[in-house]
Amino acid sequence: MPSPLRIAFAGTPEFAAEHLRALLESHHEICCVYTQPDRPAGRGRRLTPSPVKALALEHGLAVHQPEKLKTPDTHAPLIEADIDVLVVVAYGLILPRAVLDIPRRGAINVHASLLPRWRGAAPIQRAIEAGDRDSGVTLMAMDEGLDTGDMLLTVHTPIDDTTTAATLHDRLAGIGATALIEALDRMSDDQLPATPQPEDGVTYAAKLSKAEARLDFSQSATALSQRVRAFNPFPVAWTTLHGETLRLWHAQARDAREGESDAMAGQLLDAEADALCVACGEGVLRITHAQLPGGKMLPAHELLNSRRDQFAAGTLLGTDQ
Repeated sequence: MPSPLRIAFAGTPEFAAEHLRALLESHHEICCVYTQPDRPAGRGRRLTPSPVKALALEHGLAVHQPEKLKTPDTHAPLIEADIDVLVVVAYGLILPRAVLDIPRRGAINVHASLLPRWRGAAPIQRAIEAGDRDSGVTLMAMDEGLDTGDMLLTVHTPIDDTTTAATLHDRLAGIGATALIEALDRMSDDQLPATPQPEDGVTYAAKLSKAEARLDFSQSATALSQRVRAFNPFPVAWTTLHGETLRLWHAQARDAREGESDAMAGQLLDAEADALCVACGEGVLRITHAQLPGGKMLPAHELLNSRRDQFAAGTLLGTDQ
């Protein structure tokens, strides 16, 4: 068995917690954990610890939560821990060179894309939105750039027409955690070579905004179905129905059938048994799960059974009336 490494872990959301959980189950030693400060959450806006903090405290690990990592006092726990490796997964803070230089074997970042494609904040969602058919996880040696470090290990996974950001997130968390343990074991045996990222194919995954989640039905049904899946579970694609917000959770594209190509973009067509059908700039969007104001997400057939008059053929979505 490879020799155990002394590790500091930096991460914040559930994606990062899955990797910390894998480390806890490995033979490597976790010396300390860094995570973002507690943030207000829920209807009461109470300060809530991150998933990483909650897991770390459950296992008796020392937790540090600096607002930034710019001062020597925030670096001190890493220096005192005498670490071999700093593992960073969706931490959310910029690591200065002074921090990257602390671990003897450097810092490893787990990024949820096939670099150099989709560097940045929202790689899972942007891959689905763009219609990519391949995703994965890249482990890289961290430098001071934005996801520009040399690649250490890459794992692929497919994207199909049913993949949402939620399902891809969970799959990548699983394969990323497995890849992380493999990389650390190989690093311990000095069998983890680094490869510079290609200069071609660089794209950036901009942070998600609620404003971009409103659908424009003049676009193609394919593009809209990708956006619906990319924005599930956040920020959730939406349109308006009789002036009220209709949130769209699952949708698929299909070709327009005879008589449907003349419909206005945004117009509801005759419903299918399990879908609301909307005319688009090209093709038809089949909405299979949606949510009315004050309600919960429901399959389309349940919405049709209870509110069929609201979804009558000819109704125009996307208007404020």
